[in-house]
Amino acid sequence: MATSIKVVLQDDVESLGGSGDVVKVRPGYARNFLIPRGLAVPATVASLARVGDLKRLAAQKAERALEEAKALAIKLEAASIKLERAVGAENKMYGSVTSKDIEEAYAAQHSLNFERRKLVLPDPIKTLGLTEVPLKLHADVVVQLRVEVVKQG
Repeated sequence: MATSIKVVLQDDVESLGGSGDVVKVRPGYARNFLIPRGLAVPATVASLARVGDLKRLAAQKAERALEEAKALAIKLEAASIKLERAVGAENKMYGSVTSKDIEEAYAAQHSLNFERRKLVLPDPIKTLGLTEVPLKLHADVVVQLRVEVVKQG
């Protein structure tokens, strides 16, 4: 059975650690995933000496990301979108509104861009009317997007 090796993370890796952390991982994971992608370096004497610098840089990067998320959240809270969909008998929608539709509508109507993977939309919207969809911009910043689906025509 393979032993674990120590690596110094150079970037945040979900479910493993943050930038500057020294973690033990399996050799194959380090060799085949972390090191080639530049997410980690082997824990040598030189890389361990840089841990303080990496933690300082990670803190600055996290602060910048939080500020950008808060600025975008203010703009998104002030905006809402209206999507038209074809409906049949008894106001039953043909198709649905997906996270891709919401992302494209905000980009087209308000020039506001975000990653659709951050939308918390477990199921597509299949009803007419106003729906609030949570968007997790940052661990500390969640904004409610207002999406109104109206009858086409």
